[in-house]
Amino acid sequence: MDVDPLPLAEISRILGLLEILDDHGGRQDIYKLAKELQFESSDLVDVIRGAETLGLVTTPGGDVDILESGTEVAKGDANTIKAILRSRMLEIPLFQYVKGKLEEEEDHQMPRRKVEELLTQILPTYNPEEQFLGLVNWGRYAEIFGYNRDHDIFYLDEGQTLE
Repeated sequence: MDVDPLPLAEISRILGLLEILDDHGGRQDIYKLAKELQFESSDLVDVIRGAETLGLVTTPGGDVDILESGTEVAKGDANTIKAILRSRMLEIPLFQYVKGKLEEEEDHQMPRRKVEELLTQILPTYNPEEQFLGLVNWGRYAEIFGYNRDHDIFYLDEGQTLE
């Protein structure tokens, strides 16, 4: 199975990047962005990769260009942003894989440990805990996945409450 890992970027930082790009006419030099956002260079790379993974920006040369979908997110209200990101995330093979595995479970949930084991199988050279936390951060925002810390249960967000 050809699955890429999630970039280690929080959705809030990706949204911040899009707002700044939109404020600068849709294009900005990567080095100027790093200075303006006050991110470490590795953090900025992850944020840009996250925005690229979601199909919101491109990176020609040393610049970052916002795409039409990125502009829609930058200018959108909370519901618009959530809908666009949800749609984009559901196109990512890792989300499709994990969502499919959860759908195979009768109650559409599984222990965190089991999810991390699945991540280790398909992404053996990546830290499963980091990938799990990425799925939680991105998936919660887009209301695809939920995570109950008290019970260490990861689940499909279908509007249900866990007992």
